[in-house]
Amino acid sequence: MLKKYFDKNLIEAGCDEAGRGCLAGPVFAAAVILPKNFKNKILNDSKQLNEEQRFQLRPVIEQEALAWAVGIVDNQEIDKINILNASILGMHRAIDKLKLKPELLLIDGNRFTLYKNLDHVCVVKGDAEYMSIAAASILAKTYRDDFMRKAAQKFPEYSWENNMGYPTKKHRDAIRKHGPTELHRMTFQLLPAQLTIEF
Repeated sequence: MLKKYFDKNLIEAGCDEAGRGCLAGPVFAAAVILPKNFKNKILNDSKQLNEEQRFQLRPVIEQEALAWAVGIVDNQEIDKINILNASILGMHRAIDKLKLKPELLLIDGNRFTLYKNLDHVCVVKGDAEYMSIAAASILAKTYRDDFMRKAAQKFPEYSWENNMGYPTKKHRDAIRKHGPTELHRMTFQLLPAQLTIEF
């Protein structure tokens, strides 16, 4: 059973990201402030849910949350500042857009950079522990999946509609054959070390 809050007296925003381990596309992050009495039987870490459940939950979260927002950091920014900093920046961008100011941030993972002197708590596997982080994981994941499906129409060879930019065999075979696209993260190891990309 997911916890409803860390501190019942504070306005808490749960934050999470999606797409950190991908070879292509942006990293998406979300921040969600849920009512303290929020209930949902299927809400869980987005990785524990199937696609249908995630997309079923998204409008519920958006309608019932006190505030929610999504932040995006594209692949070029990721290449400049690295994926950890990009993940944190994405969360900062999501928090920036919240219509209600949080008093405490619940962060999925073990690393975060202070945001405007707001207190924060890092929770490893927090998306499986707190409702607000789980809700943020669902928004980040579903909005990123939408982006990658749209990108797949422009670059059909890479099967992004199925792999969402993650390093599957089919994705890497396409990189080997066609080279990287404008959406690939060039600082990532696009192919195994013994293979090089030829143009």
